[in-house]
Amino acid sequence: MKHNNAITDIPGIEVGQAQDDEALTGCTVILCRKGAVGGVDVRGSAPGTRETDLLNPINLVDKVHAVVLAGGSAFGLDAASGVMKYLAEQKIGYGLGATRVPIVPAAILFDLGLGKSARHPDPEMGYAAISAAQAGPVIEGNAGAGPGASVGKIFGMAGAMKSGLGTASIEIGGGVVVGAIVAVNAFGDVLDPATGQIIAGARPAKLGPVKFGGSGQFADTQKVMQTLAGRTILSLATGGNTVIAVVATNARFDKAQATKVAQMAHDGLARTVRPAHTMLDGDTIFALATGQKKADVSIVGAYAAEALAQAIMRAVKMAKPAGGLPAINL
Repeated sequence: MKHNNAITDIPGIEVGQAQDDEALTGCTVILCRKGAVGGVDVRGSAPGTRETDLLNPINLVDKVHAVVLAGGSAFGLDAASGVMKYLAEQKIGYGLGATRVPIVPAAILFDLGLGKSARHPDPEMGYAAISAAQAGPVIEGNAGAGPGASVGKIFGMAGAMKSGLGTASIEIGGGVVVGAIVAVNAFGDVLDPATGQIIAGARPAKLGPVKFGGSGQFADTQKVMQTLAGRTILSLATGGNTVIAVVATNARFDKAQATKVAQMAHDGLARTVRPAHTMLDGDTIFALATGQKKADVSIVGAYAAEALAQAIMRAVKMAKPAGGLPAINL
């Protein structure tokens, strides 16, 4: 097994990224050249997705060839077209007679509030990202889908903090590996589940620029939501937040089992993001199974949640300040 502490530790999984550092947006492509059984679970109520219906276990096609995580709101879904073009050139896809159709689900996050909102991921960026795909270390933080990601937005962007992209992997025994990659653009705060302490989130306006590290430096979004001011803010807020992720394993699963892994992985999101799955978030998790090892779906699902929790923490810890927002990594 490779030891990059990344989703690429799973044989057959590659990651490619491209971003516009001035516009603060980009995309991350998770590539499976030989195909992987896919599943998905969408729990946020403001999602932006493509090809999620195809992943329903009752539907025909069972393997996907890449998953795209992108910024740019709904515009960013265009990046998947560039990924499809690359895969078609490589003759990778679902066979339909003499034609192969690449299967490329995608999910987007809303990052139009930072950088230059007129520029967003497009087919050219998607093509560039997948062209750079490789099985080695993955750049985290302000990379790929992460340049415009932020957390803790109950007071608006003025009180938010910078987040980004994170990844992690766990070997769970018998050669079975579980990994996750995630772009964290949550409405709520990010916690360390080991301590229950907020590590990135909404900042009280009176503090201004400070060095982060203590829970008292955060407003605590869930507590603010109990107040009259918090309820007023929520009544005016619109959905512009989400956590989008892929969890993957080298286990041998069918679509129903992959979907179960995606469902269980949401527990890792709920342990690290508070509140999670709100009407203002589009939380979406894809699951991929490359099929090399026999494994128990409940065990893999439990560790998918753990891998995702680790990846979410890395997304905020590896982020750097951008767009006027402070970050843990000063």
